[in-house]
Amino acid sequence: MKYPDITLAEDVTFSMVFTKLTFHSNLHLMKPIDKKDLDQEVFDLYDDYAHSRIERRDFIQRLSKFAVGGLTVSAIMGYLMPNYAAARRYTQDDPRLISEYVTYSSPKGAGTMKGLLTRPKDHTGPLPGILVVHENRGLNPYIEDTAHQAALDGFIAFAPDALTPFGGYPGTDDEGRTMQSKREREDMLQDFIAGYEMLKNHEHCTGKAGVVGFCFGGWISNMMAVRVPDLDAAVPFYGGQPTAEEVPQIQAPLMLHFAGLDTRVNAGWPDYEKELKAHNKEYQAFMYPEVNHGFHNHSTPRYDEEAAKLAWERTIGFFKEKLG
Repeated sequence: MKYPDITLAEDVTFSMVFTKLTFHSNLHLMKPIDKKDLDQEVFDLYDDYAHSRIERRDFIQRLSKFAVGGLTVSAIMGYLMPNYAAARRYTQDDPRLISEYVTYSSPKGAGTMKGLLTRPKDHTGPLPGILVVHENRGLNPYIEDTAHQAALDGFIAFAPDALTPFGGYPGTDDEGRTMQSKREREDMLQDFIAGYEMLKNHEHCTGKAGVVGFCFGGWISNMMAVRVPDLDAAVPFYGGQPTAEEVPQIQAPLMLHFAGLDTRVNAGWPDYEKELKAHNKEYQAFMYPEVNHGFHNHSTPRYDEEAAKLAWERTIGFFKEKLG
């Protein structure tokens, strides 16, 4: 089969390239890719790309050595990318939910922020709150799904979008990641702290609220435990850790989830745990063997259903215990 010429000029987004390549590669694949057939290095390379440690050209070039046995680079890339259309679990008009996008004030951050607020329709009276913090690419459909799931589990959930100053999540993770890299981490932390304050004081919230975050959002969750004295609970999923000097400020109980194959994030855990123990902080940590960073994200092949369900069950149980 003849493939179309694809230009990787800087003014062509990577997502557009993926769309073309995936379409043409899928036409000739004899069978779907099984992640068990891919070398772990493929997922490590994707993690490097997704966290901007390698450029997209380098990502493509380094994947080429795995294009064997009928696989093409384009097919592998298409397989690794999020598939929100197929993975989407909930919609805004889900009859079980009351959902809306709301704006709020963040005077120490972006000024004005926007996020998804969602709660169960069949519940009367206030509910405990969960702030849901996205990864390093804005409020994408996976994080919206996670907020909706938290609502169905009996909470009022709020998921702010750190890309609000740029008009919000642009529709692709590649563009979202580029946009989010232009913001200062401290400013974004202040935006999520302001979102927590809005949620905690919302008329449909009991005043008890916690935070759960993924990847970048895991770092935000850890840092909110440091910065917010009245935070009731924090659940970082494979998130970066605060410094040893910041740990004594933590007041909130922590539940931490780690991916066994995530050597990058896990490298900081021993020192973090040492400080948590030294300062008698309340925490529990879980390591999920043989799963990758991002194992909770159901839109990519890094998703591990067993680990994701177990981690979420533990998370909801923890919030129910700590938030009442």
